[in-house]
Amino acid sequence: MTTPQAVAITGSAMSSAQLHSAATVRNREPILDVLRRVLPADGLVLEIASGSGEHAAYFGRALPHLAWQPSDPDPRARDSIAAWCAGVPAVRAPLALDAAASAAWPIEPAAVVCINMIHIAPWAACDGLLRGAGRSLPRGGVLYLYGPYRVGGRHTAPSNATFDAMLREQDPAWGVRDLEAVETLAASHGLALRETVSMPANNLSVVFERRRAGE
Repeated sequence: MTTPQAVAITGSAMSSAQLHSAATVRNREPILDVLRRVLPADGLVLEIASGSGEHAAYFGRALPHLAWQPSDPDPRARDSIAAWCAGVPAVRAPLALDAAASAAWPIEPAAVVCINMIHIAPWAACDGLLRGAGRSLPRGGVLYLYGPYRVGGRHTAPSNATFDAMLREQDPAWGVRDLEAVETLAASHGLALRETVSMPANNLSVVFERRRAGE
């Protein structure tokens, strides 16, 4: 899903298909630090709601030992992903994949990454993401989420409360989610919370793991 901040940019140095989100440049290094630690040594990583494709291009270059599969239900976003990721060998062509759809995912990834999606989408998209990850990941496989959350029923910063109100004004189905609600829903799909990591700008990295047999 493309975020409200994503805008098209044109110019001699860039393709007219490329979208840009300023937040991508700000958060990609801290996210990469966590991904280097939690992602597997090899295999296919499925990115849900890749948006502009800037993260896919950056992580594809930084983690060449992994195959990176971007996806987005928006055709404009997929065009942008293809433009940003052209010439990055580790990144595959983007898939038209809607996290909220009930259909099984067409691939079985070693890990799943989703950045800044569940608060800018209906709750059904979060449910679909967790259901799909629980169904597709191998035992011990990782689902990595990034974004703002409420913890213990409260926002972690006043700026997050303001952001939440803005999102809900745009669409009542959107909004900053309660971490505990996401954890409970994840557990119902066979995913256990492994860790949370405090990130810049009052965001969290949330790492789930597909439960192993007998757990």
